Amino acid sequence: MKRFNKIIAILLATGFSFTACNDDFLNTKPLGQVSEASVWTDIALAEAYVIGIYQGLGNGGFDEQMLASLTDEAIFTHPGRGITTITEARSNPADIGWVNNTLAWQNMYTRIRATNLAIEKLTDAKFPVTGATTDRLVGEAKFMRAYYYHQLLRYYGGFPIIDFAYTLDSETFLAPRNTFEECVNFIVKDLDDAAALLTGKSKIPGRASQVAALALKSRVLLYAASDLHDGPTAKAKSADLAGFAKLELLAYQSGNRTERWQKAQAAAKAVLDATTGNKMGLSAPVPHSEGVQNYINNSMARSGGEAEIILGRYFINLKAENGGRQGLFNGPNGYNNWAGNTPVQLLVDDYEMMDGTKFSWNNPDQAAAPYKNRDARFYASVLYDGAQWKPRSSANQSRDPLGQIQTGRYEVTNSSGAKVTHFGLDTRNSPIEDWNGSYTGYYFRKFIDANPAIVDQNTWQQVPWPVLRYTEAVLNYVEASIELGQEEEARKWLNQIRFRVGQPAVTETGDALRQRYRNERRIEMAYEEQRYHDARRWMIAPQAFARQANGISITGTLKPGKTMTTYKYDPETYNYVYKVIEMDPGKENRKWLDKMYYLPIHRDEMNRNKELVQNPGY
Repeated sequence: MKRFNKIIAILLATGFSFTACNDDFLNTKPLGQVSEASVWTDIALAEAYVIGIYQGLGNGGFDEQMLASLTDEAIFTHPGRGITTITEARSNPADIGWVNNTLAWQNMYTRIRATNLAIEKLTDAKFPVTGATTDRLVGEAKFMRAYYYHQLLRYYGGFPIIDFAYTLDSETFLAPRNTFEECVNFIVKDLDDAAALLTGKSKIPGRASQVAALALKSRVLLYAASDLHDGPTAKAKSADLAGFAKLELLAYQSGNRTERWQKAQAAAKAVLDATTGNKMGLSAPVPHSEGVQNYINNSMARSGGEAEIILGRYFINLKAENGGRQGLFNGPNGYNNWAGNTPVQLLVDDYEMMDGTKFSWNNPDQAAAPYKNRDARFYASVLYDGAQWKPRSSANQSRDPLGQIQTGRYEVTNSSGAKVTHFGLDTRNSPIEDWNGSYTGYYFRKFIDANPAIVDQNTWQQVPWPVLRYTEAVLNYVEASIELGQEEEARKWLNQIRFRVGQPAVTETGDALRQRYRNERRIEMAYEEQRYHDARRWMIAPQAFARQANGISITGTLKPGKTMTTYKYDPETYNYVYKVIEMDPGKENRKWLDKMYYLPIHRDEMNRNKELVQNPGY
């Protein structure tokens, strides 16, 4: 024991002696970190820093909870999660409800500070590298600052414009909200700068480009021209907004609205002139089956559909991010998936017939076969009763050898020849899983890889989230053209979108054209985080979002003399009856209050910054 203690004493003495002789010991750089000084003296490290700014995009819209379920597109299946806090208009500063990190106030400002720091350092005379690479990085940082600020603008209204990186010795950390107009101008200036800096630079997938800057500018200016942000219009349509003393935080109080529509149109046209999407420029509708595939390709960014993505959030299997789990999150429970966000009947009914007429439950033929002869985008977007899908798991293929969606209740014959009830494999009474089933009778098809090799509950897919896509810019151009009275130009571009999915040309004029366009945007951009903002900026949310979510009840009874032991969809064997049902109010009781035009600023943010003014109704 004495010998062991002596060895320890010698080692300690040697160590102290060594340390005393090494003056740099305390200055050793941590192996797992890079100092700020190193980042801003090395172009490769600076680029890595700018790449990190994109983390604020999160999974795009591919989280388990989707913005679609806050609208008349979908309902969220699982309890809690803060979804009904918003759909039932119970949001308040202490409990906003579900807010994705891609739009949360504090998270956006964390990302904005990172962009401010990058812009400051990259444009500092001390930064050792100048030229194309540095310009590109500054352009990307300015684009991302504009993107994060536009998120604040469209969810909360005017925000405090901070264009520098706070430090610990800053005089104050308090700042008032800027007016809506000031915020729009700041964002547009950043995007103009970004577009100039990124012009001529090679496009890097998943990162900002000149066209991305133009596309985001198009979105921002379209919103700025809309009803919600025109002070007189907003006050006329909402008592809450009319009574808000600081309406300049949310809308233009003066100026020429026609000029705002002209700016929106010009910004959208700049995108159309700079690039193109997939299958545009057609002069007649394609065959229906080709239209289905075209829309699938555009949604999955494959087989030409890659051209649709101006800015995407990409996923790779090796990284195993949740953004590659849409099949698990939204797929049928009969395939061992979670059915998280399921389409509602309100949306399904808005898909036109193949001939361009409206679907109607009052039409006996359509009510008897509601999934026949619909817009091609319906088949590419929604899984409905009888739809062909992937093979079931090996354990369940004997229950359904064909791989068809089963969301109804059907008669079958047992071994004794007696009729018994078979609950569909994708219902909440499924013999596979009697939980995680759809309440609406539908599932998402859009964004889910149909490849049988992608087994959704344990395999990731590689489908990008469309942060910005070409067709949005086309629709922006159409909308601005309608509002400016340029109807022929609007129809020309709107029909190009319709022709590539096999739908006939629109011919309407006046308000009928406006309504036709709005439904076209609803269908074309379904589940892409557009409807939440569109219904608000058009100020139709009181009508659109107050409607109770609904679904379908389906029963199949055997025709006289027919038998079926293992169920399959077969209109020759079954009489099917379809009945629209509203959600049980205990599940979700949707309500609209005008305060929901904007999210509240969280109480903690209000307490931290006494200069802030809360949004109306809170």
